[in-house]
Amino acid sequence: MPDPVTASGAPTGGTAVSPLLIRMQASDNVAIVANDGGLPPGTAIPGGPVLLDRIPQGHKVALVAIAAGAPVLRYGIPIGHALKDIPAGTWVHERLLQMPDARGLDGLPKATVQPAPLPPLEGYTFEGYRNADGSVGTRNILAITQTVQCVAGITDFAVRRIKAELLPRYPHVDDVVSLEHGYGCGVAIDAPDAVVPIRTLRHISLNPNFGGEVMVVSLGCEKLQPQRLLPPGSVAIADERQPAGADAVLDVVCLQDDAHVGFLSMVESIVRQAEGHLRRLNARRRETVPASELVVGVQCGGSDAFSGVTANPAVGFCTDLLVRAGASVMFSETTEVRDGIAQLTSRATTPDVADAMIREMAWYDAYLGRGGADRSANTTPGNKRGGLSNIVEKAMGSIVKSGTAPISNVLAPGEKLRAKGLTYAATPASDFICGTLQLAAGMNLHVFTTGRGTPYGLAAVPVIKVATRTELARRWHDLMDVNAGTIADGTATIEDVGWELFHLMLDVASGRRKTWAEHWKLHNALVLFNPAPVT
Repeated sequence: MPDPVTASGAPTGGTAVSPLLIRMQASDNVAIVANDGGLPPGTAIPGGPVLLDRIPQGHKVALVAIAAGAPVLRYGIPIGHALKDIPAGTWVHERLLQMPDARGLDGLPKATVQPAPLPPLEGYTFEGYRNADGSVGTRNILAITQTVQCVAGITDFAVRRIKAELLPRYPHVDDVVSLEHGYGCGVAIDAPDAVVPIRTLRHISLNPNFGGEVMVVSLGCEKLQPQRLLPPGSVAIADERQPAGADAVLDVVCLQDDAHVGFLSMVESIVRQAEGHLRRLNARRRETVPASELVVGVQCGGSDAFSGVTANPAVGFCTDLLVRAGASVMFSETTEVRDGIAQLTSRATTPDVADAMIREMAWYDAYLGRGGADRSANTTPGNKRGGLSNIVEKAMGSIVKSGTAPISNVLAPGEKLRAKGLTYAATPASDFICGTLQLAAGMNLHVFTTGRGTPYGLAAVPVIKVATRTELARRWHDLMDVNAGTIADGTATIEDVGWELFHLMLDVASGRRKTWAEHWKLHNALVLFNPAPVT
């Protein structure tokens, strides 16, 4: 829980202000300024220093003098070491800090934290679409898979026709989306790491929100052939054209087939094939299902110093509620949790789960090393303007989205989730790549926190946006779904906002509420993670 340090003071020669500082742990020697617009020099903190500098909102002030080489503590851990003496009242920013080295991956605690079991949370339900494979969708969408980028233009043209001419006839279908991506040809398709983008696209095609209706558009000459993307046995299609128990016959429109004469012939073929899928989807109806059928991905982007104070702790509280309800929750963003690896491995349910996390971290360390980078490349100019000095500080605020529940499962990039509880799904921290990989894992609802602001959204699942600051929620009133800034304002608690988010999730999952991203149809493109060579 954050420790607010409030004080009344007056800047020299200025108007009286009521500063609000937030310190995360009693041991911290810095606190962040919560006041809109920051605080001017000369502001007195009773029992603390007089500010020597103007401190922008979200940025850190030294509560005591910090000697050169001494640790700067936030969240109770060293986020850096002072590069020179830092007097009390000084603005502490990234140029004054030496970032600590990454924690080694040897000798980590494994499954050492055994918290008391969280009490079950029973009786909560939502209205979802039950699928033949047992999964549940929160939306009823026709998705058209593409094997290669070459077909994207024609598929997009066909989708626009389907939406204009066919979709109005099928009122129980929420949308038609094309799963456009940049993969499929010009790549080393047999390289070991090519498994990552291939299985990612395969599993996205089978997302619960698509109702088991798999339709593929292929060019014909691409390396990623339809049968390689979706091999026999990977798709269970409920189709009246196929005998019960028979292997599903993949529905593929191949643009290079001799039967297609001209552009419009290709388009008509896609539109004609889509209608059968729309008819079957339209026959589906929502039914009451337990909250345990939620598969939630949590993520942050455009983060600031408030992310780890307001929105992410509220999401973490909600994560615990979801786990108590028997649901599945994924947290990700490898570089943004790398500095908390000891916290994660200690929360693993078994040493094997801890070892799986360590393997994913080691793989990603090596991946970054091959590119001549390390975890420090993660932080953006906006993160720093928002008060985050480096990736260590950012990681401590990011990891709290995972709540306190034991970590029971680990997924490699592109793998499909097959377990309840809390899962570490290893992904890059890139918003759109992380979202794409969580879709592949089977996410049917997404929660995204932001401090700087982003209009991020996904076509395949609802995205609930949580603002870290009231000022952002006010300015972006028609883009943010939840205002967690009330926690910093002192008008709500972390628990209050966590419960608000939990109830909103059930409403959104049921179709009773639309998120702002859905309202405006703000959809980021799918971005496949491809660590294999491009030829």
